[in-house]
Amino acid sequence: MDWQALALSVRLAAIVSAILLVVGLPLAHWLTFSRRRWKFVIESIVSLPLVLPPTVLGFYLLIALGSQSVIGRWWTSWTGRSLAFTFESLVIASVLYSLPFAVQPIAASFAQVDETLREASATLGASRLRTFARVTLPLSIEGIIAGLVLSFAHTIGEFGVVLMVGGNLPGITRTVSIAIYDHVQALQYREAHATALLLLAFSFVVLLGVYGLRRRPWAASTLM
Repeated sequence: MDWQALALSVRLAAIVSAILLVVGLPLAHWLTFSRRRWKFVIESIVSLPLVLPPTVLGFYLLIALGSQSVIGRWWTSWTGRSLAFTFESLVIASVLYSLPFAVQPIAASFAQVDETLREASATLGASRLRTFARVTLPLSIEGIIAGLVLSFAHTIGEFGVVLMVGGNLPGITRTVSIAIYDHVQALQYREAHATALLLLAFSFVVLLGVYGLRRRPWAASTLM
C-alpha cells in the first residue's frame, strides 16, 4: 500500500471539495433560478467534464498552465517556479474536472425547494441573501452533502487529468490511482490489488451514503 500517494489523494480531495463548496453554491443557485436565455451555455460548460475524455481536458489544461501561457508566466513571476507538474496544478485540474459532481446535486436540491416558501420569505421583507440562508440552504442540505461527497470521491479516483497535468512525482503529484497504474506496470499485482480493493470499498461506501441520504432509488444517478 502506497500510503504517501493515498495521503496526497485525500489531501487533494479535501481541498478540492472545499473549493467546490464555495464555488458550487452560488453557481448552482444561479443555474437554478436565473432566467437568462443563454443559461444553457453555462450549464453545458459546467457539465462538459462529464462527457469530455479526461486526457483531452488534461491536455488543454497542461497548455493553459504551461510555462509559455499567460497563467504559467504569471505564476512563475509570482512564485519563481512553474505551475505545471505541481500540487497546485492538480488542485486546479481537479476543481474543473469535478465541478459538475458538486454543482448538479446542489442545483437539483435547490430546484426542489417549494417556491411558495421563498416567496413568503420575500413577502415578509427578507432579502435574497437572507432567504437563501434561512430557507433555500437548510432545505437543500441533503443535496449539498451529496455534492461534497461525490466530488470528494470523484477526486480520489481521478487518473487521466492528474496524470496529464501533474505527471507522476512521488510525494508531489503521485495520487493513489497513479500508484495503482505503476504497480500494474511493474507487475506488482499484489500491491495493486490491495490499493484497488481499498478504492473499491471506499466508492461503494460513498454510494451507499449518497443513496441513503437522498432516500430515493437511483436519485444520485440522475445528478451525474
